[in-house]
Amino acid sequence: MSGGFILVADDEPAISELICTSLEMSGFQTRRAANGQIALQMTINDRPDLVILDWMMPMLSGLEVTTRLKRDERTSDIPVILLTAKAEEDDKIRGLDAGADDYVVKPFSPRELTARVKAVLRRSGGSDTEKPLEASGLQFDPTNLVCRINDQPVTMGPTEFRLLEFFLRHPNRVYSRSQLLDRVWGGNVYIDDRTVDVHIRRLRKAISVDDHERMIQTVRGAGYRFSPDFKSEV
Repeated sequence: MSGGFILVADDEPAISELICTSLEMSGFQTRRAANGQIALQMTINDRPDLVILDWMMPMLSGLEVTTRLKRDERTSDIPVILLTAKAEEDDKIRGLDAGADDYVVKPFSPRELTARVKAVLRRSGGSDTEKPLEASGLQFDPTNLVCRINDQPVTMGPTEFRLLEFFLRHPNRVYSRSQLLDRVWGGNVYIDDRTVDVHIRRLRKAISVDDHERMIQTVRGAGYRFSPDFKSEV
């Protein structure tokens, strides 16, 4: 019954509650963010199917969040709807130029907003199931977070799932610890670089079926590389 996962970012609790209630009645799952900074971080970490952003929010405006999301390869494909009291044509053009997929002026009908959400998802294919990612017998389903190696189920934590997905999408490239922190954990997360080593060890242990842990290679002095063709290497 679920129509997808929607992140609603508005600093007015009554408005975000109204929007979430309307969306949930239509079968969507929702989460809320009270300011632009939280909305940006939640979008990077949780990858919702669509984000609804109020233009005027503390920390970061909805327009700034939209711009950052659309410039980031991790989130550029996530559709955005901007909510705003700014009804002038120039403001609408600014919002659309920033990458917003739709623009809804306050006050609005929750039913209309829900209909616009469904329309944007249809246009973007945001509710479609992603194809599994595969490499040398390892199969990863990014939609359902299911991993198998040679048809054997593999279990791991959410951070390891994000690491594996990133590696599968960016094979044969060396990434430093700080780059992995930025790409997988997201910007503005203040944790030690060595945290990456801990999760790399956990991921290697999780995929240690038929030597698949060898896919994740340590490049001394540089970082880590994911090699899908590890079986052909000496």
